[in-house]
Parts: sequence; C-alpha cells; structure tokens
Amino acid sequence: MIPSTDPREALFGAPYVGHLPAGPRHAITDVPGVYVGHATLAQGPVQTGVTVVCPTPANAAAAEVPDARWDPFRNKIPAAAAVINGFGKSVGLMQIDELGVLEAPVALTNTFSVSHVVLGQLRAAIAANPDIGRGSPSLNPTVLECNDGYLNDMQAFAVTEAHYAQALANASRDVAQGAVGAGRGMSSFGLKGGVGSASRMLETAGATFTVGVLVLSNFGRPSQLTIAGRHVGPVLDARLAQPALSAAPERGSIIMLVATDAPLDARQLRRVATRTGAGLARTGSVYGHGSGDVALAFTTGYTVSHDATGRVAPAALVPDALLDPIFQATADATEQAILHALFAAESVLGRDAHVRRALADVLPDWASL
Repeated sequence: MIPSTDPREALFGAPYVGHLPAGPRHAITDVPGVYVGHATLAQGPVQTGVTVVCPTPANAAAAEVPDARWDPFRNKIPAAAAVINGFGKSVGLMQIDELGVLEAPVALTNTFSVSHVVLGQLRAAIAANPDIGRGSPSLNPTVLECNDGYLNDMQAFAVTEAHYAQALANASRDVAQGAVGAGRGMSSFGLKGGVGSASRMLETAGATFTVGVLVLSNFGRPSQLTIAGRHVGPVLDARLAQPALSAAPERGSIIMLVATDAPLDARQLRRVATRTGAGLARTGSVYGHGSGDVALAFTTGYTVSHDATGRVAPAALVPDALLDPIFQATADATEQAILHALFAAESVLGRDAHVRRALADVLPDWASL
C-alpha cells in the first residue's frame, strides 16, 4: 500500500499537481537507488555547472553507499529515450536507442561543455574498469545539454572534467533545486529556470512503485506560462516588459529524466519517456522549432549484465495494460518538477549584466491572477 502522504504538500511554494502522493523527498531520489550530485560555477560571467544522476540497482548493497559512486558499466540499467523535438547536441542517445541500456550515469551541462563532461565520464569509467576500450568495448557516455548562453559565457569553456568528478562525488539522496549545477544559467519563460525534481507513488500490478523526474528547465516564452492550469503568461509578459524577448522565437530546451523502480523493458520505458510531453505541455510549451525537448527514462528494478554468460532469465515486467498509473505519475511529476525549478530559483546576474529574475519576485501573486 502507498504510505499515507498528504498529496497537497509541495515545495518552494509551488502548487501541487494531481492526486497521487509524492515520496518523502519529493524528488527523483525517492526512487530506490537513485542519487543526484551538482557542481555549480557562479562567478561573474560564468554561471553554469554540471548535474549528475546516478542510477543504481534498487536491490543492490551499493544503493545504500552514501557517495553513490556506482559504476553501471558491467551491470547496465534498462533505459530508453524519447526525442520530442531534436534541436540538441547530446551524446549517447543513439546507442541507448539501439541497446536499451545505460552504462554510465546521466550527466547534464551546457551546450559547449558536453565534450569536457564526456572526458570526465570516460576517465571515471576507465578508473573503475581499466579494460574499457582495450579488452572490453568502449563506453557509451550519456551527456545531455541545454544552452545557458544568455546568463553564462559559454565561450569561456569553464566546465572541466574535474567538475564532472565533483558532481559525481557530491551525489546523494538530497536534491538541491533551482539555480544549481547544470541549472545555474538556465532560463524559462523569460524567468530564471534551472533544475527541478518531483516524485509520485502509485499502485499497479499488485505492487507499489515510485516514479521520479528531474528536469533541466530552459524553455518557454513569457506569454506561454501556465501554472497548475492558470494561464498567467500574459501578465508575466506585461510585467517583464521586454518586447524583444516576447517577440523572439523559441530557442530554449528541456531535458527530462524519469526514474522508476517498476520493472519495465526498454520498449515500455520509451513509452514512459514519451509521457513527459504531457506534463511539459501543461506548463505552456509547444515544443518550439528551436527547442530541444529530450526525455530519458530508466528503471532501477533490475539490471542487464555486461558479460554474456548464456541464456538470460527475463524480468517479471509490468503488463502493458497496467501502465496507465505509471503514465499518470510521469506526466504529473514532470509538470511538478518544472514548477519546482521555477519556484526554487533565485534571480541571477550573469554575463554582460544580463539578469533573469525569479518567478517569486515577478509573480508573487500568481495564485490570484
């Protein structure tokens, strides 16, 4: 049975979405075996960072290791991606689509820093598996990005391999949200965006499962913003009073990571990843031409061994006909995570005196609009 949790409790003053209860942390780390770490760079024109999501098997002893430095290369995590709009420069999605597994943590950063984070991920994996690229196949790094160039001087190339290692070392069950890690320089709806996370608990197939979502929110035009069904965009547009911003085409992006402990295969996980689009649309997004809208879903319910040792016993999967509660949880947690990113973020001054103001400063009265 789902524990008795007040479903109306949200974080950062954000409204609560839907009727399913949240987990105790109200974050992606409510899913057993999931850890999140950040490295934040915030100095003058450099406003950026790295965020790492570390999936571990839900039933593994490693899942309780505080630093969460689990290496999934030899015990891979079932996963699948859904590209809603493909304006992006991510690494690793092609092999995930082909093989249906993660073999590295999922890293988030800015567009110009993908290559540096890939190098950091490769070095960490080689340290744990010295035969990678020699006796063993090469690693499939998983690094996803959004463009934070309005606030951050991406041409400074400030993110290094060491920042990936720092974010990995900082991984824990407690998730900082808002203008942290990869979210430090991100913008949404003309406001300060960033990292947001949420979770939902559900019952299906005779068991209780958790779905958690973490987003890197960097999308949306001011006039589009909708908060828990209230279309506040026109008021936001007027208060920001930036005609150039209002008239500009959509050039943002969002990365949506979905974790669950429900045993699903890659085909089912792709279906789950697609449902993030429902939650994203509720906030006002239309997946604009210049927006990279990418979702990746994975399960900690079981692993896939790297070493072929004969026939493999299949996992006992949730039947397709019983997936609707997982779809509902995914849509609700995605919308909630985007709201958490907006409500948690503080105003940030970045390069060339560019500023993104916090939602709480511009729309403190959103609920009465």
